[in-house]
Amino acid sequence: MDSRPIGIFDSGIGGLTVASALVRHMPDERLIYFGDTAHLPYGDKSLASIRDYSLRIVDYLVSQSCKLVVIACNSASSAAFPALKDRFSEQVLLVNVVDPLVQFVASQDVSSVGIIATKATISSGVYERKLQRAKPGIHLFAMATPLLVPMIEEGFVHDHISHAVLEQYLSHPGFYDIEALLLACTHYPLIRTHIETFFNGAVKVWDSAEVTAREVAAQLTASNQHALKRTQPHLFCVSEYTRSFEQTARLFYPEDITLRSVRIW
Repeated sequence: MDSRPIGIFDSGIGGLTVASALVRHMPDERLIYFGDTAHLPYGDKSLASIRDYSLRIVDYLVSQSCKLVVIACNSASSAAFPALKDRFSEQVLLVNVVDPLVQFVASQDVSSVGIIATKATISSGVYERKLQRAKPGIHLFAMATPLLVPMIEEGFVHDHISHAVLEQYLSHPGFYDIEALLLACTHYPLIRTHIETFFNGAVKVWDSAEVTAREVAAQLTASNQHALKRTQPHLFCVSEYTRSFEQTARLFYPEDITLRSVRIW
C-alpha cells in the first residue's frame, strides 16, 4: 500500500470543506493542505495569475511526495487544470472539483439548475460547457457572487451580514424556477443551511466536497495507492500566516489545526 500523502490546495480555507470530506471517507490517508492566503481570493484574479499560482503550489506538493493532488478550488480547477495536467500528469494523480460535481448533476433528474461561484469560475464558463455536454438540454443560470468568499474568510457566516448578502444575490429572477443550485466554490458549503432556508427547502443544494472525496477514493483504488494506516499527522500550510485564518479554519474543519507558514514565492 502507498503511505505517501494526498495534497490539497485552495486559495484560502474553503478547501478545508473538501479536506473534511476526505478525512471522513479515507481516515487512513494523510493530508498536506496548502492555503494560498498570500493571494486570496483567486476569484478576482486573472486566469493567467491563477494558473501561475496553481503550478507553483502543485510543484511544492509534488516535492512533498504527494501521490495525488486535489485542486480544491473551483477558480483554480477552471483556470489551471489543463496546465496542471500538462505539467504534472506523469508525476502525480490530479483531481479537480468541477468534473465530479458535473458528473453528479448529470446523473440527477433535474432540468433547471442555478450556479453561484466566483468571478473567475463564472467567467470561464466551465460549468455551463461541461453540463451542457453531459446533460444536453439542461437549463442553466450562472451568477458570480464575489462578496461571499471574503465574507466567509472573515467569519461572517451566521449573522445579519451573511443573510443580507445572500438575499441580495439569491433574489435574482434567474433563480426563480430552478430545481437545484450548485455551490461552485468550496467556501460556500459553510453557508449551505442559510441557502437552503432561503429557498424554503424547495431547491436542492449541491456542492463538490462529498463527490470529490468519492472521486479521490476511486482513483486511489484504481491505481492501488490507498494507505494502510496513517502514521503521521496531517499538515496544514499557508503562504502567509494570519491569526484570523487559523480562527476561521475551525469553522471548516472539525479537528484542531496548527498552521505552518511556507514561503514558495
